[in-house]
Amino acid sequence: MNTTHHEHATATPRASAMSRPVKIGLLMVAVIAGFFLAREHWDHLAGSWVFLLLLACPLMHLFHGHGGHGQHGKPLDKPDSGKE
Repeated sequence: MNTTHHEHATATPRASAMSRPVKIGLLMVAVIAGFFLAREHWDHLAGSWVFLLLLACPLMHLFHGHGGHGQHGKPLDKPDSGKE
């Protein structure tokens, strides 16, 4: 018996709960519903667009995914020298 040769079980890709066409269909329904909701309440939305824009700034910063804080402007391959 050869101890260096052994077989690994192959990992099967995990199937998602919904197929891609179903996800795209749900997204399309959500976009259409959002359009009609915005159209119905346009008077309320038009009066608060400035606040919605200000709300978008922290949300974009939160979900941007740039790798965390404290590394802005520092090269990735050089360690921090500890000097500020």
